[in-house]
Amino acid sequence: MKDLNEVDTLLGIKVTRHSGGFALNQCHYIDKILNKFDHLNIKEANTPYDSSCKLDKNSGRAIAQIEYASAIGCLMYVTHCTRPDIAFSVCKLSRYTSNPSNDHWKAIGRVLGYLKRTRKLALHYDHFPDVLEGFSDASWISSGSDNKSTSGWIFTLGGGAVSWASKKQTCITHSTMEAEFLALAAAGKETEWLRNMLLDIELWPQPMPAISLRCDCDATLCRAYNKIYNGKSRHISLRHAYVKQLISDGIITVTYVRYCSNLANLFTKGLPRDIIFSTTREMGLKLIE
Repeated sequence: MKDLNEVDTLLGIKVTRHSGGFALNQCHYIDKILNKFDHLNIKEANTPYDSSCKLDKNSGRAIAQIEYASAIGCLMYVTHCTRPDIAFSVCKLSRYTSNPSNDHWKAIGRVLGYLKRTRKLALHYDHFPDVLEGFSDASWISSGSDNKSTSGWIFTLGGGAVSWASKKQTCITHSTMEAEFLALAAAGKETEWLRNMLLDIELWPQPMPAISLRCDCDATLCRAYNKIYNGKSRHISLRHAYVKQLISDGIITVTYVRYCSNLANLFTKGLPRDIIFSTTREMGLKLIE
């Protein structure tokens, strides 16, 4: 083993220390991506996804499929490391990797344009004491081709995001409440994993208090604390039993949060510029000092 002193760059992630904590940034890696796809004539964009754009499967010939897959891979690395604000766009565009069209390439260009405009954003961790809290959300029937919804969740610790995801749900739901509950159950599973990891680190007081998991759907909140499930769908029944067990074991508490304050909204749909700006700041994404 060799002591290389304080970390400066790790796996393409720049680590910057400041008075209150530290920040993670990938501006150098983003520059490499922009140079790689410079032939797309990338123009700066205020948002990563155009909500008025309706993407569908390409029924014609694939356009630069290998290069499209390469672009998605580059964007996924940025998404998973330091840029949760593009998670929904990358999740949406990755569904068309096998047969991309011109419309899909235009959407790729918009994500790259957004990264070009916001390349200096970094994840800051500077709030103490450390409190882990989560947010979950769902967008009902966000995929027109198969009528499936999109789940999104994010967890913050020390003032910055530490875990996030935007995923298409695997089954069809019949209401907003069902879609939100599937997202809540998925976020609960992530909460359990994060809690076990923190217990292994042994930096938190024992026993660890329940982790707050927030959603913006009153019906989902009522369903989570209802001891009896009256529905007929087995996939919802299983999620209900799981969430109820997490609550009874003291692992999570489910609380209501207003729609405008739910950080997980960014992972389920395209949002206007002002909402994206305020949401990203709340999850710790700020300009490098």
